[in-house]
Amino acid sequence: MTRIDAKFAELSKAGKKAFVAYVMAGDPDFETSLEVVRGLPAAGVDVIELGLPFTDPMADGPTIQLAGQRALEGGMTLQRTLDLARAFREEDQTTPIVLMGYYNPIYSRGVDRFLAESIDAGIDGLIVVDLPPEEDSELCLPAQAAGLNFIRLATPTTDAKRLPRVLQNTSGFVYYVSITGITGAAEAQAGDVGPEVARIKSASGLPVIVGFGVNTPEKSRAIADVADGVVVGSAIVGKIGAGETVSDVLAFVKTLSDGAHSA
Repeated sequence: MTRIDAKFAELSKAGKKAFVAYVMAGDPDFETSLEVVRGLPAAGVDVIELGLPFTDPMADGPTIQLAGQRALEGGMTLQRTLDLARAFREEDQTTPIVLMGYYNPIYSRGVDRFLAESIDAGIDGLIVVDLPPEEDSELCLPAQAAGLNFIRLATPTTDAKRLPRVLQNTSGFVYYVSITGITGAAEAQAGDVGPEVARIKSASGLPVIVGFGVNTPEKSRAIADVADGVVVGSAIVGKIGAGETVSDVLAFVKTLSDGAHSA
């Protein structure tokens, strides 16, 4: 059982919804980023999504694109991202970390080396947004064989024919993208999301967590009410990008987690 599996089992037993927070590793710099990440569990975060900076983040809106640029300009690399996770693990051995990004840096490093180093750094799962199920032998299957969860995205355009293929080798949870478009582009609507979550959950049996378009405590609660949990990324990253203090960023995260946990 991975930390992700254990966390969702714990939440289910307690009758609670999950709150997942996304932050870009190294934004605006390594030390500040580590301070934010270390503070997330106390702010109510159940699962941390750690963004891997990349030069061409095609699924990300301007807010997260800029965060990636800031991180890269500050010298953030795949190695430094793993170093950040390893530093976090010095103080926290229980909160799951999902590394989210694109395949190119992983491919450049070499899959076997990347997987071994990720496990050593304390990574629990991967979301690699530009690797479709047709390429599962590339990373998904080796990752699962190594003991990492491989989390797949489902979207409003994932129809009944496509869904089984998407879910085939997914583990940990399913990340439902609530809107068609990039991160931070529109708001999620609970009335639209609920039926889709039920459809995916019945097909997979896995927890379904909803992201994209969740940006307030009220929205966090409304979406968590019709799903197994919510992901917030752009709204948090935007606070970091605006230069808010770490304590103010974490206070904002706490309002979002409180919203999700009250569902």
